[in-house]
Amino acid sequence: MFATGAAAVLAFLAIWEAACRTGSVDPIFLPPPSAVLDRGLAMVADGTLLGHVLASARRVMAGFLAATAVAIPLGIFLGTSRYARAAFDPILSFLRPLPSMSWIPLSLLWFGITETQKYSIVFMGTFAPALVYVIDATRNVDPLLVRAAQNLGASRWQVMREVILPGSLPQILSGLKVILGLAWTCVISAELVAAREGLGFLIMNGKEFFQTEVVVLGMVLISVTVLLTDFVFRLIENRVLRWQR
Repeated sequence: MFATGAAAVLAFLAIWEAACRTGSVDPIFLPPPSAVLDRGLAMVADGTLLGHVLASARRVMAGFLAATAVAIPLGIFLGTSRYARAAFDPILSFLRPLPSMSWIPLSLLWFGITETQKYSIVFMGTFAPALVYVIDATRNVDPLLVRAAQNLGASRWQVMREVILPGSLPQILSGLKVILGLAWTCVISAELVAAREGLGFLIMNGKEFFQTEVVVLGMVLISVTVLLTDFVFRLIENRVLRWQR
């Protein structure tokens, strides 16, 4: 299966390269893969490329971890309390449809063009979806298990720790994996508007100077970085959920 996928990718790149070389596609609007690779190697050699990747990754992880640190305990609480959920649901219904881009003007007023502003965009863009995932995961725990633990004399804290948290953890981790990909969308949105480094800045800077190979390079690096973070998340998930095997 891996060989088939690799062959398909190589065939796609070959067709793309040939289309640009033969003039079927204007390289100004879509550069050939070789030009993108050459630009990437040049930026690796001068040390600028790694800085852009690390800047975006730092912003993603800071905002994502802050959002999950709030969303997980709050989501478990709301998922187990019908009255608290009813009170908070209007606020969540208001926050959930708002895209990360809509927070950019306010965040610039609040924090200026700072790292905190980038972190806040990722936080705002991922908090509500993460909270929804955690609430749903908590509510999907088998109520028979909860009642059985209560009948055996378990306290509310023991039920939370021994039944609800282990029962909801697989779904929570699956949801957070999706949210991590969303966090990259949020940070790119922030960097396209107000940043001096990062993959979003790299793409916008390439557009301003009509360096389309830089634009495509930034797009490729976003995909590769997301795939790498997803792979690391899977390793963490497999380690945390060893008892499921």
